[in-house]
Amino acid sequence: MFEKETYDLLIVDDIAENIKVLANILTHSNYNVRKALSGKVALRSIKSSPPDLILLDIKMPEMDGYQVCQILKEDPETKSIPIIFISALNEVFDKVKAFQMGAVDYITKPFQIEEVIARINNQLTIQKQKKLLQQEIEKRKETEEILYQSRALLASILNTSLDGIVALQAVRKPLSTHIDDFRCLVVNPVFAKIINRHRDDLVGKLVGKKIMSKIDPNLFSKLVDVVDNGGVLAEDICFKHNNQSRWYHFIATKLGDGFSVTIRDITRRKKMELQLESLAKIDALTAIANRRQFDEIIAHEWQRHQRQQQPLTLIIADVDNFKAYNDNYGHPQGDECLYQIAQGISRTVKRAGELVARYGGEEFAIILPNTSPQKAINLAKLIQKNIRELQIIHEYSPTNEVITLSLGIVTMIPSLNSGYERMINIADKALYQAKNSGKNKIVIAKPELM
Repeated sequence: MFEKETYDLLIVDDIAENIKVLANILTHSNYNVRKALSGKVALRSIKSSPPDLILLDIKMPEMDGYQVCQILKEDPETKSIPIIFISALNEVFDKVKAFQMGAVDYITKPFQIEEVIARINNQLTIQKQKKLLQQEIEKRKETEEILYQSRALLASILNTSLDGIVALQAVRKPLSTHIDDFRCLVVNPVFAKIINRHRDDLVGKLVGKKIMSKIDPNLFSKLVDVVDNGGVLAEDICFKHNNQSRWYHFIATKLGDGFSVTIRDITRRKKMELQLESLAKIDALTAIANRRQFDEIIAHEWQRHQRQQQPLTLIIADVDNFKAYNDNYGHPQGDECLYQIAQGISRTVKRAGELVARYGGEEFAIILPNTSPQKAINLAKLIQKNIRELQIIHEYSPTNEVITLSLGIVTMIPSLNSGYERMINIADKALYQAKNSGKNKIVIAKPELM
């Protein structure tokens, strides 16, 4: 803040010699001194350029000091200028009246110059402190106004946001300083509704663990990591709300010794994504799993059975004499034939975890977790029976009057020395043997001989 090096003083006295003596002394004390020989002149000077302090005589012609003081104190622009009366009048009445008029001090003539300077300095210091105090009050008012507007803006954002918003502060154990829970600082209606709680039951309460465990059992430890190490946690989470599973995009950001959360309902978008993802793994012609899904599942099951050392079975089935069927009945009829076969196999393979996929062309692959060779043979026979019972006429087949299947089977306990590709290769070789041995056959391979 800029501080003045000198102060402007106005001496008002009808005796020029008094003014001259006092002015010389004050000028040497580093004051900028102005002079007025009458009350009217003083008022014009003050209106033109208000001084920092006025030294005012009482007894003057036309307009005495009391009148000048009264006029100045009634004017909002000059009422705060400190006025010190300097007068030969020494009666208590005169002094009381001076203070009633608004004077800040009263010096009796003849005076000691040290006393005058001390009183002037005292009043200027008081005036300076008043200005500083006023500035501080104004600054505080501005700060309070900004704070009020910020709170109003925050409340508006919280209450009108379509996203759920919550802020929580860490509550740490006294000795270890580990985070024990989180206290809710603010929460908006959307977030409260998502977790099916009233805002009054959340704000100020230790509810962090309880809230986060509802959303995701591992969420609390993840948020502790956000607070302790910084960073941002962003996840798509599935949360049950009003007995319905809904998807939310969850973003947590470190905020002081806590975090803020924004949570957005993305159920519609997520369902579309899942549907598209599901469609991307479905064969458009047969409405069963496609090769992409088969590759994902066989790789996953191979690793799982490798860890558990359990038998994994793969069947590859091929439609007998399908080229002749397609060539003579046409591609639309051929497509319908493949669809019926795919659905027939799917109705036969019912156990949870089993997968029927279109492997390519007229070939189908069946993944059977934890399945022994004998169970696989029994299922293969049932598949052949059910496909024959579809009675899809094939008058151009050299082996049967209806559509039939040849199947190659392999059962393995996965090892670290080989991958699932070897299993597929062995099943292919078994299928080749079934086709070459007259079709409509089942061949179970012995991996050690392949």
